[in-house]
Amino acid sequence: MDNEASLHGAHRDNHTHRDVNGGWLRPAVFGAMDGLVSNLSLMTGVAGGSVDRQTLVITGLAGLAAGAFSMAAGEYTSVASQRELVQAELEVERRELRKYPKDEMAELAELYESRGVEPELARQVAEQLSKDPELALEIHAREELGIDPDDLPSPMVAAVSSFGSFALGALLPVLPYLLGATVLWPAVLLALAGLFACGALVARVTARSWWFSGLRQLLLGGTAAALTYGLGALFGAAV
Repeated sequence: MDNEASLHGAHRDNHTHRDVNGGWLRPAVFGAMDGLVSNLSLMTGVAGGSVDRQTLVITGLAGLAAGAFSMAAGEYTSVASQRELVQAELEVERRELRKYPKDEMAELAELYESRGVEPELARQVAEQLSKDPELALEIHAREELGIDPDDLPSPMVAAVSSFGSFALGALLPVLPYLLGATVLWPAVLLALAGLFACGALVARVTARSWWFSGLRQLLLGGTAAALTYGLGALFGAAV
């Protein structure tokens, strides 16, 4: 009995999983990463054309503002449209429950049967759950639509968080210039350090090690910056 209890305790203590949805961390980190890569690439591309410090600062700040507002608007529209679609489908399900309660109950019982529950028990469970219309709606929404009616995303929260995370990432390449730098390399070093940190944070919601994720993101962001710098130098020479 003691051995069984200790095994159950060990199982409970070790049976944990990563947050496969990523929670708030994944969109925040990817938003910052997007800001970093896009603004670093924009600034290095312009710097390749041998422009002055003031032009680079204006370019970086314009890229920050344009990207952050674009991200916020896009995220708001996307989440709002998704939310409206879900609410429309919930209303359809609510009407069906109101007009055909027995059919919906039978449908739920069949669903549980298909998952291995004995027919009589499946019927009893469906009948019990169907007594409360709101609970029945929640169960049908989870089972048929794969959503939680009480946990729909907020368009405003999505827009604000996207704006903030993108702006934070996009600020890093501009920051050295705002503090008085006159050459490009401090901005590149700070941005690459930020990319490594973002990649390492992403490892919290993946199975990769932090150093692998960090180096991968640093390499991808660095390559994008190098290529745009080369293009900027090419176009600058051509003009």
